[in-house]
Amino acid sequence: MSLRYALLALLRVGPLSGYELQKQFSASVGHVWHAPDSQIYPELRKMEAEQLIEGEEQPRGQRATRRVYHVTDAGNRAFLAWMQTPLDYARVRDPAHLRAAYLEAASPAAARDFFRGHIAQWEAELAQWEGELRRIADVDNPMLVRRLAATDPEDHERTIAFKRFTYEGLVDRARVEIEWARRGLKLVDGLEAAGGSWSAPSPDNPAAGTPATA
Repeated sequence: MSLRYALLALLRVGPLSGYELQKQFSASVGHVWHAPDSQIYPELRKMEAEQLIEGEEQPRGQRATRRVYHVTDAGNRAFLAWMQTPLDYARVRDPAHLRAAYLEAASPAAARDFFRGHIAQWEAELAQWEGELRRIADVDNPMLVRRLAATDPEDHERTIAFKRFTYEGLVDRARVEIEWARRGLKLVDGLEAAGGSWSAPSPDNPAAGTPATA
């Protein structure tokens, strides 16, 4: 259900076509709530059916049209009610930490590759979040500029502060994941140096590397 509120947050700033909404989503709330086009467009149709938004056909060129969406009063009330409701936390689904829990079944080389890949992934995330923080500081983020244009000047400082706070949290998370993976590399080195047999089972020999039974 969070997807619809992310969409409402964007549309409350001003009307957008489906294509514009998808682009704005990717460049803003998509950083904290990923959703592909295959989810966004069906959700827009559901929201329109529930009268949370209203679509309007606008001419585009001589013959073509585009559908532009507006937030209705009901949609605005739904968004504000959601903002006042305690957050319902979902149980974590973390494929990286799930994989790490069973790395004893991988070879040392594969375990190192996993941690190095994790570092590379989160270093890229870190660079993106730090870039967004610079854009917020410079008020150079298009969605932020658009939001500020639709916001009372007295609320500008609060709006910017919460956007900055959100990306600071993403930066902190990325740094934690990078440090965790670096500790993982040291763990692999230590376990391998301790001696003993560490060989990963293969699909052709799934029993390899497992202790023999009496």
